[in-house]
Amino acid sequence: SENGTRCVLSSISEFPEGFFTPQERKDGGIVIYFIIILYMFLAVSIVCDDYFLPSLEIISECLGLSQDVAGATFMAAGSSAPELVTAFLGAFVTKGDIGVSTILGSAIYNLLGISAACGLLSSVVSRLSCWPLFRDCLAYTISAAAVLAMISDNRIYWYESASLLLIYGCYVLVLCFDIKINQYLMKKFSPCCTCFTKAMEENAEQQPLVGWREESGPLIRQQSRTDSGIFQDELDYSQLSTSLHGLDEISEDHPNVFTMPDADMKRILWVLSLPIITLLYLTIPDCRRQFWRNWFMVTFLISAAWISAITYVLVWMVTIAGETLGIPESVMGLTLLAAGTSVPDTVASVLVARKGNGDMAMSNIVGSNVFDMLCLGIPWFIKTAFINTSGPIEVNSNGLTYTAISLICSVVFIFLAVHLNGWKIDKRLGTICLVLYLVFTVLSILYELGIIGNNPTRVCGN
Repeated sequence: SENGTRCVLSSISEFPEGFFTPQERKDGGIVIYFIIILYMFLAVSIVCDDYFLPSLEIISECLGLSQDVAGATFMAAGSSAPELVTAFLGAFVTKGDIGVSTILGSAIYNLLGISAACGLLSSVVSRLSCWPLFRDCLAYTISAAAVLAMISDNRIYWYESASLLLIYGCYVLVLCFDIKINQYLMKKFSPCCTCFTKAMEENAEQQPLVGWREESGPLIRQQSRTDSGIFQDELDYSQLSTSLHGLDEISEDHPNVFTMPDADMKRILWVLSLPIITLLYLTIPDCRRQFWRNWFMVTFLISAAWISAITYVLVWMVTIAGETLGIPESVMGLTLLAAGTSVPDTVASVLVARKGNGDMAMSNIVGSNVFDMLCLGIPWFIKTAFINTSGPIEVNSNGLTYTAISLICSVVFIFLAVHLNGWKIDKRLGTICLVLYLVFTVLSILYELGIIGNNPTRVCGN
């Protein structure tokens, strides 16, 4: 610090140098970076659409997971793989601190930005249940409060990082008994809580709509919940891939990814995406096809790895583009970088919201934030317990109070917005979340730039 001004490292220092000089980028090379950014968006959508979500469906069937539990666990873990990689890089490679911009921007974008995208980009009105959203919001509030308490003294000890892992373990334990807890709360609070009463009344109507099995009665079907409901057809996974490749046919085996769509616009997208389609086809087993169906865990892990790699390139290109355009570092962290690292969460949530699976979309949104807290705990624990046992990790906790208030307010606002909107995801909720996200982002940028509050910052070396 100099004269009360906080010095933050430039985010571009954590990435390799670009393939153009700064002057070449200003002379027109920036266009190449924007083309790569758009292509990375297309690549993430293909990975999620063709490999990640189909593998998640089979995992959910095998483990008997409901929509919300699958969204809060495997879907959140897979789509948050970039954050886990970033956390390890920050702890062991770049030795970077946990900046206010990264925590605040990513958390608020995940809660409000992705909710806005689900509401505005989905033509289907999705019904939401009270318990999954309350469960995930409570878990995120507890985990966020734990992280903020840990970094309040600028030091992370091994037992503090271990407590993060313990909190996430308790969260997973609650998910294991999710059905029993949900039934108990419905019976206990349905007389005084209208949303629980509506959930009980609409339960029998919603289950067939999201594709739960019809062979057994409502009570048995509620107990088993063996199908997470991404797909309405039980034989294959053709319905999920209609968004990009136009595969509307229902057959015993899934059509080949090299089948050209009929619509002109989809044909153009298909031709442009052919290189990435070929690369993914050669490296990831397609578990939608009968031959690879039992390889679903391999599909899940490799697709998560591809999501991480593509997101890294995406954030790298966005960072260089932001520096070329002269966007301040604090603004980058709260907007473009926050949105860039959350692209997999956005794509996955919007895809399942379009299928009417609102609980899965919202559980992925909030569950990803809970998993992000775990992403901090794992590298911290490994470093303090096994590598650097002599002392704690030093972190920077400037802006802690504002961060805590913003995180808590964003959780409260999203819960209230859903409640006031009648527990459904639609255009109205999307608009409300978009307005709230813009308000939070503007206030956060003003705070980071030192215009409000007492937190002036500058890039180190400038």
